[in-house]
Amino acid sequence: MYVRFPLSLRNVEDLLFERGIDICHETVRFWWNRFGPLFAADIRRQRVSRMRGYRHWKWHLDEMYVKVNGEMVYLWRAVDHEGEVLERALSDQRGAC
Repeated sequence: MYVRFPLSLRNVEDLLFERGIDICHETVRFWWNRFGPLFAADIRRQRVSRMRGYRHWKWHLDEMYVKVNGEMVYLWRAVDHEGEVLERALSDQRGAC
């Protein structure tokens, strides 16, 4: 519920308590930190596969030179027409991705 609706951790705690589940808001935060990236990756994968069927779906490759841990590297991102990052990769050499 924390992912799907704009709720705070304490709101999710109250909603679950009304349904007979007595947990702390820290437990909801722990669940979000542990399972949130899995849910986000699955949602992104499904969205990309759905969007590929549309004719107007377009993407482009974005290249940036950024500093990571004090070292300058190339950041490559595949971005769709809505600004959603589809894939990303780091490389120390240009054109190595």
